[in-house]
Amino acid sequence: MISQLRAITVVAAIAGSFTTMAQAHTPYLAPTSFDPLHQGWVTLDAAFTEHFFKPEVVFDDSEFAVLDTSGKWRKPQTVQLLRTRAVIEHQLTDKGTYRFSTGVRHGAVFRLYELDGERKGTRDPQEELPAGAKILDHFQSVTLAETYITRGAPTTAALRAHGEGLELVAVTHPNDLYEGEVFRAQILFAGQPLGDQEVEVFPANAGAGHDAAVLKVKSDGGGFVDLATPRAGEYLLQTRYRTDAPAGAAAPRYSYTYTLAFEVGEQ
Repeated sequence: MISQLRAITVVAAIAGSFTTMAQAHTPYLAPTSFDPLHQGWVTLDAAFTEHFFKPEVVFDDSEFAVLDTSGKWRKPQTVQLLRTRAVIEHQLTDKGTYRFSTGVRHGAVFRLYELDGERKGTRDPQEELPAGAKILDHFQSVTLAETYITRGAPTTAALRAHGEGLELVAVTHPNDLYEGEVFRAQILFAGQPLGDQEVEVFPANAGAGHDAAVLKVKSDGGGFVDLATPRAGEYLLQTRYRTDAPAGAAAPRYSYTYTLAFEVGEQ
């Protein structure tokens, strides 16, 4: 199944002329309910999928974490890896907002090349490319998926930045969003504002046509985006960024994907 995912991702990257494709198995971390259940227990799924939030391939090879109401990182109480998804359970013992994270996952390494006018790809680092092949791209996927859940009134300690990689820092609280309002956030890379960065928002569990983004916005020079919240429901925010990898990495470039699952309430 995972091998199938990676093969599909290569094909999608080629077919899309190396542009972002929401349909190319996007990672997500989403709760079964944004309202904590009895005694503060919450359950979340982490997976790769083409249809939000319907799990297809498990999100594995990472360290799941919870940023609690005091701003301290902890391990979730339960993480169970299944074939199509990882299931996380955790009890929110204190009142306030918790940030759930998949942790950063360094995934497959891709080489995309052109041969005799045809674009092809491989994720096997040992595969020798055919004579005459022209390398178009050589990168490793780096993914991070997050969400916020609040017990009681929203608090802000869990909203602080990581300061590493690609991330979104919420200015408007993600658990205090209502239709027609503006969700303001800042896109950072390595702790610095990332300007002219595209952010897309996709509806979840919306039936036919839900793969189309309902919002596409680019960040300003300070990395800020203002998202006019759509109608009430659950959504996935996605942003992708390609840059040079650090020395000693498995590929010369990293392809970052960050996603945030959130809910918009009725007015």
